[in-house]
Amino acid sequence: MDSSDEAALPSDRSRRGGWITFPFIIGTMAGLTLAAGGWISNLIVYLIQEFNIKSISAAKVYNVVNGSITMFPIIGAIVADSFVGCFSVIWFSSLISLLGTLLLVLTAAISHLRPPSCENGSNACRYPSHLQFAVLYLGLALASLGSAGTRFTIAPMGADQFNNPKSQGIFFNWYIFTMYTATVVSSTAIVYVEDNVGWAWGFGLCAVANVLGLAVFLSGSRFYRLVKPKGSPFRSLARVVVGAIIKRRMVLSDKTEDYYHDFNQHAKSPTRFFRFLNRAALRCTEGDANQDGPVTNPWKQCTVQQVEDLKSLIKIFPLWSTGLFLCTPLAIQLSLATLQALSMDRRLGPRFHVPAGSMSVFILISTSLSIFLIDRLLFPLWEKLTHRPPKLLQRIGIGHGLTIVSMAVSAVVESKRLKIARPGNLNNETNAVVPMSALWLVPQLAIAGIGEAFHFPGQVALYYQEFPESLKSTSTAAVAMFIGIAFYISNPIIDLIQRATGWLPDDINHGRLDNVYWFCCILGGLNFGYYLVCASLYKYQNVRRSEDGCSKS
Repeated sequence: MDSSDEAALPSDRSRRGGWITFPFIIGTMAGLTLAAGGWISNLIVYLIQEFNIKSISAAKVYNVVNGSITMFPIIGAIVADSFVGCFSVIWFSSLISLLGTLLLVLTAAISHLRPPSCENGSNACRYPSHLQFAVLYLGLALASLGSAGTRFTIAPMGADQFNNPKSQGIFFNWYIFTMYTATVVSSTAIVYVEDNVGWAWGFGLCAVANVLGLAVFLSGSRFYRLVKPKGSPFRSLARVVVGAIIKRRMVLSDKTEDYYHDFNQHAKSPTRFFRFLNRAALRCTEGDANQDGPVTNPWKQCTVQQVEDLKSLIKIFPLWSTGLFLCTPLAIQLSLATLQALSMDRRLGPRFHVPAGSMSVFILISTSLSIFLIDRLLFPLWEKLTHRPPKLLQRIGIGHGLTIVSMAVSAVVESKRLKIARPGNLNNETNAVVPMSALWLVPQLAIAGIGEAFHFPGQVALYYQEFPESLKSTSTAAVAMFIGIAFYISNPIIDLIQRATGWLPDDINHGRLDNVYWFCCILGGLNFGYYLVCASLYKYQNVRRSEDGCSKS
């Protein structure tokens, strides 16, 4: 423990934070992650078995929920940075997620809030009423928004409690470890309770975990160091666009002194990339910026640094866009793997059945183990053999390749499952269980996890490194944003496949899910080619040539 990060005494109002806050913040993360993971992991099974929703429709609802939880954190980050701070966002979002989870408990406990049970896939099944749908979707919406509000605000608040990067790095390691561990526990233990004891008991455990997480968080409030909101960094980017439009008739100059600079930064001319934006930093002559004083009209007079910050985002946008169709096949695979598991033999021993909603655990375990092996063995060996560390773009590229391999393995496994299903009488039954172990799904999920261990940390590190200083706090949310968009994109793709082909019926034993995976493989391959073009043209902006070896990837 560094002396600069020792916790202050409660009576010392000027010094808060330090390691005394660590158990409160990590305990909050554990409780809220347990609460969210318990109902998200088994959502497809709950919708099919308890609400008589068709399998493909349930998968699409699952994708929307995951997309919301993954994409909306950027809204929470903006609200925290601009208006109320992390503390208020966390406790308020935790309360919202608790209300949503309690509504899910009610849908499971009160029979009038769900349709009568029937055989899965039967034509005689009654569809949920408008009231039943309203309560269900309201619960999902509140639980999703609440979980999204805490996901990326707990991390920066925890880092704010420490003064030096070493302590912050230790905190982030424990933060990630806690998130993965709690997700594994919720995807196994709580899902097992839901499948074998009762949905009300399982969702009830989620609500209890949420309450405990919120209580732990509030109990440490007197120790926290609360950072005041600094204002949204996106406002300055908007000012650059507005300023360039307002001053579009001004003549650009090559002289450094004709541009407005921050007083604490070295004066330099703006770059020639997207040169028309440079007009936003041209010095005004009518009092919008004092010669040696502050800007009086920030919507008309911007600094060179603000202009360059916007340009850096424009430069990295093509690379960011490759993440959309890297994660879209993974989103499709994640939801369809649950449907495959439901139609396969999930027995593990004479009495135990692997819950279909727990199949995603194999991705988490694979990712966790791979990250350890990559950082401790593979990359040190790489550096020893090549005398240089691997570049971030190379790491992400390996992840792209492994994702494509995972889709190909998924197609082969599904083809084998369909061959076993069709010779017998399974096609005459509705949603029959194929005599093939669900553990055949493990290799494709494990490979997807290995790929995630390469591309996910690589992208987080790349955007944190390449984003402007003013946007460091939202750089990781940019990764979450394209993951969330990918979940949303997966639904129109599933709709298109359903309408154009017969590959995705509600009973997948009658479909060609293997062709869907081959389609994802082709989609990933095309996106990988696009990524290679973007990576070959991209020049690192915030690393020295001596560290990277060259300016290109």
